[in-house]
Amino acid sequence: MSDTMNEDLIAAARDAARTAYAPYSDYPVGAALRFADGAIVTGTNVENASYGLSLCAETLAVAKALAEGRRGGLEAVAVIGPADKGDGAPITPCGRCRQVLNEIAQLGATDPAILCVGAQEVLELRLSDLLPHGFGPAHLD
Repeated sequence: MSDTMNEDLIAAARDAARTAYAPYSDYPVGAALRFADGAIVTGTNVENASYGLSLCAETLAVAKALAEGRRGGLEAVAVIGPADKGDGAPITPCGRCRQVLNEIAQLGATDPAILCVGAQEVLELRLSDLLPHGFGPAHLD
């Protein structure tokens, strides 16, 4: 994956985080998914007073992609949170989001790169590193 492509994906995630609805946590998160055709689909966290009803940025991005009819071709994901919170370490998708990303990845038999963005570094992992032995549509055939 080229550095320019990674930078563009991270920039899209950063832009998405700017529109987060995070009045309870004050922790805006943005996610950007890149597909094989070059399309980028973004999402941002959307919180709710009933915390369990909140949506993570990655989940929203996957829902948008599926609503657009995307059923495969996921190549990379960038996830970014606020640089001034915590210790500035790269953030990774939560367990739920790892499973949601796995669903769309398995539809296209891909193992996308996950760019976990921190204040000073970007940690690049594969989804299979974050969710080893993931269960999904491939198990239903």
